[in-house]
Amino acid sequence: MRLKKYTDYALRVLIFTASKRDGELANKKEISEVFHISENHLGKIIHELNKLELIETLRGRSGGIRLAKDPADINIGSVVRAMEDDFHLLECFDCATNYCVITPACKLKGVLHEALRAFLSVLDKYTLEDLLTNRQELRALMGLK
Repeated sequence: MRLKKYTDYALRVLIFTASKRDGELANKKEISEVFHISENHLGKIIHELNKLELIETLRGRSGGIRLAKDPADINIGSVVRAMEDDFHLLECFDCATNYCVITPACKLKGVLHEALRAFLSVLDKYTLEDLLTNRQELRALMGLK
């Protein structure tokens, strides 16, 4: 199972934003520099996280982004589901593009469905707050004071 960079970067934006001190805003330029992600790409991710009501964006000279919810209320499984556009592990997972002749008798699809459910089930057990138990170490690695 491989998640898209888009999902990876979205999780990084959430971790970075949650690592800021109370009242401090994060900004796109800062996140871009820390993670070496283009600001243009981050803009799309920030827009999506804002639409999902996970972050708030504040415009203007002293604007930036902040979490819209408490980190304990942001479920990692939900974020991954929202950011990924499909979980088609194999051709047979998508009826529109499935040309595999053994699909009607194949047991692999069922096994992989079970594995995918287990993968997402594990992610569902964690919140953003769980990813911040080492907040001081994360802050230091991201160059936050």
